[in-house]
Amino acid sequence: MTENRATTWNQLMDFLYEDAWTPALRRFRPSYAFRGLADAVFTLDTSLMRLGNDYASIEGHLLRNFKKYALHNVTEHDSFWYWLSVAQHHGLPTRLMDWTFSPYVALHFVTSSLDYYDRDGAIWCLNYKKVHQELPGSLGKLLEEEGADVFTVDMLRQIDSLHDFDDLANEPFALLFEPPSIDDRIVNQYALFSVISDPTISLSQWLESRPDMYRRIIIGHELKWEIRDKLDQANINERVLFPGLDGLSGWLRRQYIQPSGDDVISDCNPGEP
Repeated sequence: MTENRATTWNQLMDFLYEDAWTPALRRFRPSYAFRGLADAVFTLDTSLMRLGNDYASIEGHLLRNFKKYALHNVTEHDSFWYWLSVAQHHGLPTRLMDWTFSPYVALHFVTSSLDYYDRDGAIWCLNYKKVHQELPGSLGKLLEEEGADVFTVDMLRQIDSLHDFDDLANEPFALLFEPPSIDDRIVNQYALFSVISDPTISLSQWLESRPDMYRRIIIGHELKWEIRDKLDQANINERVLFPGLDGLSGWLRRQYIQPSGDDVISDCNPGEP
């Protein structure tokens, strides 16, 4: 695993777009998904893991009850992965984890919570092509036949449950898929999800023996205000990434807060996607 620390904007851009040039396409198209964290000490634990003891045993109950009670609010859909995506999107604890194709969106989540401006942040860069080299045969073949780099909900339709997903291989594996375009928030955040075939293993743990699949960029806390100002000027902010009155209010609240040296300024925005 490569880890670099960025203390200037230009340095940060170099790290984010490292290996981005793809000669076969003659384009800057990196094979990375990005996840921004407000504090560099945060790991890649899922929201399901944060429920505490015996969380794996209640995963099925959470999903079953979500579908039962959400039915009148969500258009009927026969895809299990559609329902899992909707649940994750609306805050249900799941084994999914949010990522983005956009390094700028990841930077937003590094700098969205002013509570963490006295701490270094981090961006995890996950090479989804290398992750998918370890897929079980049936899934690897499906991806190859589609000529795709990541899955969609429709491509995963043949897997009817997480139990079936977990049984596809003897060893845990990971994959990334794009959620359905449920609303503008998913579209604007250029979102995708990761999932591991074992709810008790975090992506951090899974990657420990696979250092060639990812790299991490540590972002010095002294750089956060510059990043935040430049993202706002580039229109990467709450108003765009969280369309609606909540995002608008969060954006306006932060616009009228001024940096004041080393003071910690309170803000209720989440520190991670």
